[in-house]
Amino acid sequence: MSMRNLDSLLHPQSVVVIGASERAYAVGTQVLKNMLGGGFTGQILAVNPKYPRVATLPCYRNVTEIPTGADLAVICTPAETVPRLIEQLGAVGTKAAIVLSAGMSSRSSAGRQTLREAMLVAARPHLLRILGPNCLGILAPGIGLNASFAQSMALPGRLALISQSGAVATALLDWSNSRGIGYSYFITLGESADVDVGDLLDYMAQSADADAILLHLEAIAAGRKFLSAARRAARNKLVVVVKAGRAAQGALAVFTHSGALAGSDVIYDAALRRAGMLRVRTMEELFATVQTLARAKPLRGERLAIVTNGGGIGVMATDALIEAGGALAELDSATLSELDTILPPTWSHGNPVDIVGDATAARYAKVASAILASASTDAVVFLHAPTAIVPSEDVALALVPAIRASSKTAFTAWPGGASVESARHRCEGARVPFYETPEQAVQAFTHTVWHRRNQAMLMQTPELDPVLPATRTATTETYIRQRLHEGPGLLPGLAAMDVLRAYGIPCLDTKLVRDADEAVEMATELGYPLALKVYSKEIFHKSDVGGVVLNLEDAAQLRLAVASIHQRITCLPGSPRIEGFLLQKMVRRVGAVELLIGASVDPVFGPVVLAGHGGAVVEVLADRSAGIVPLNDVLARDMLQRTRVHQLLLGYRNTPAADEDAICRVIIALSQLMCEVPQIASVDINPLLADADGVVAMDARIQVQAYSGLPNDRLAILPYPSHLQETLVWRGSPLTIRPARAQDEALYQEFFAAMAADDVRHRFFGMIRQLRHRDLASMAQLDYDREIALLAVRNDTDASMQLLGEARAAADPDNEVAEFAIMVRSELKGCGLGSLLLDRLIHFCRSKGTRYLSGTVMRDNISMLALARRCGFTVAGTAERGEIFISLAL
Repeated sequence: MSMRNLDSLLHPQSVVVIGASERAYAVGTQVLKNMLGGGFTGQILAVNPKYPRVATLPCYRNVTEIPTGADLAVICTPAETVPRLIEQLGAVGTKAAIVLSAGMSSRSSAGRQTLREAMLVAARPHLLRILGPNCLGILAPGIGLNASFAQSMALPGRLALISQSGAVATALLDWSNSRGIGYSYFITLGESADVDVGDLLDYMAQSADADAILLHLEAIAAGRKFLSAARRAARNKLVVVVKAGRAAQGALAVFTHSGALAGSDVIYDAALRRAGMLRVRTMEELFATVQTLARAKPLRGERLAIVTNGGGIGVMATDALIEAGGALAELDSATLSELDTILPPTWSHGNPVDIVGDATAARYAKVASAILASASTDAVVFLHAPTAIVPSEDVALALVPAIRASSKTAFTAWPGGASVESARHRCEGARVPFYETPEQAVQAFTHTVWHRRNQAMLMQTPELDPVLPATRTATTETYIRQRLHEGPGLLPGLAAMDVLRAYGIPCLDTKLVRDADEAVEMATELGYPLALKVYSKEIFHKSDVGGVVLNLEDAAQLRLAVASIHQRITCLPGSPRIEGFLLQKMVRRVGAVELLIGASVDPVFGPVVLAGHGGAVVEVLADRSAGIVPLNDVLARDMLQRTRVHQLLLGYRNTPAADEDAICRVIIALSQLMCEVPQIASVDINPLLADADGVVAMDARIQVQAYSGLPNDRLAILPYPSHLQETLVWRGSPLTIRPARAQDEALYQEFFAAMAADDVRHRFFGMIRQLRHRDLASMAQLDYDREIALLAVRNDTDASMQLLGEARAAADPDNEVAEFAIMVRSELKGCGLGSLLLDRLIHFCRSKGTRYLSGTVMRDNISMLALARRCGFTVAGTAERGEIFISLAL
């Protein structure tokens, strides 16, 4: 149901507490106390057959006695009573319920279903939304709503918290209240039987009450729904996530190294990054991040300067920065010269800027002004260790005005105890980020850096590569049909290599031989030295069972290797059947790095590609990063750079850097393979040798299984819908109609700059002089699962391309209604382009199963109203300001 009826949950006009009580320590007692004491101005009702009155309220015996139905119910009664209560609430018009009761997994008295299932069945006919069961409840300080049994009310603010753990939430509530940090919404989900993280992210994304969102996650059930909602929220708001660990799961682990990673935390990490959210690892980091996001200015770059009155704490901060993958800013000559005029000769003459232990407050102020104004810095961490020279509070009073006057991101750290408390209070009062240690301040900076990078990942719009061989899918499907005829399992080794070649991945020439005689005969064709590997459908990791012999120099060694492998394999438990041997020319590439590039299907987020250090010690090194498909070059490169083995790929000593472009092409090819061929469950290329001359796959395994759905059904993020692109002749010239992509931001900018003021007013219902980058980016970056923008582009393939018009639609999360908008260049109005675009938009929405297409039109937009009538739209109503609502049943 997604956002349907969530207003009744989060903005109710009336609330009924079912199980309201006066009994000490009862949940119903605390909930009613919180409701009465929170400042809620709506109607509060109570239900409990044991009391005629409770607290200051009349108490009804049951739901049916309530004279007027309530928007929201808070259920504090035993689990077995909940399904019946939900049925009664739905009948009297209640649209949302918070179920605090635990034990809903038990069987109902009828025994046919669990209480949870019975509850959902009772809610469904009434579209009644349920938060919980087994949750703490909701706090919305802005309207005085405390529908929870939390220990206190949250302070009002601009943060929204969504937590899957009540314990985490109450700890964060206590911590936030002690520091004056407020919330617009403070929500715990419990078991998420109905309302889940995705629903609430959708709601918060459009809420004017929340500037940033905090998430505490334990597990996600619906990967596509979550990522779709998360990407939408993260486009416009900062979303910070703390995610508890998750055990690896899935039966694919026995087949491939990549399959063993399905369900692992590294994949959650990749998903959160791809959604543009900031992940933190611990409660402590989450607490610190609350302070950072509430107080820090937006980051404009990654060049950090550190200012300190002590070398030791400066080194500690630098160590923390380097360990997090950051780098110090290189101060330019102008900044160094200015600092020379401010500081004594013994200053550090570099970054960190050690302003010496006798630094006064005035010296701090002058240095702060110089560093914050420097063209060579993007952010600054100010450190102060307490001294007898100057009170720490005086330093804070000197730093705060400089920090507040600058547009740059700044952090302060005050290591120490009682002597620095007043300095921290000064920063807190001025809303300047402050921390207790240098490491915490640097961590705050790195969090803002990671968020900035993740936002760049959010902008990527991967599309399937049309340059790959046209025969790739036919080749792959032939091998898969042959394998699935026998049942699911591994493709034969040579077939796996052929599939990779079909997707443009260079593979080592490999020959299959039956015995030693064939091996010796084939060796004369390949040439020595050679590698010999066992070939058996029953052996998944050849090296683990002694099934690989390298550097065979002649026929005698080759025969001996065949015999020794045969002996080792036949002695294994179960005596695996040997079907032959794989013979390969030894590759001598000095300095080449062994990589593992693989793919698997995560049970939550679908197909993923993995990269890391390869060879026989994959699990020992545990060096891996993941990317949710589909991937493009930017995303593939980011994946690679997040591995430890990437340092080797950059080159060292006399070894040149590896060809990263070639590695990224392999990652992208596997991404496309997983998008196009849903029967593939996992892939291992191990090792993939990489050096300055390129890459070559030395060995590969591909696991296949039956699949009955459409290829896109298992994807959490849909690829660019290139099938919607068409080229036609319009007014005697070629015209391309295609979906928008993130790279079109500049195209939109020129388009709107050329529009007549009245046309812009009709589109945005007001006068807009210039669209901000944020506005343009949100127009170009689409979630193709929910929204589409069809562009009419002239000269689409060269630098002179020009946007002539656009029609877009964004469906609600239920795909019930899509809201549309259309705009064409002012000089082209009345030429039929709007009709052309709207016709294709209607066709697309019908194909997606959307039920209605709706729009809002200004009353004086005569041309749009005429176009809507021609296309079958009807007037659905008018707004207070005179806008006309139009609708089309699809």
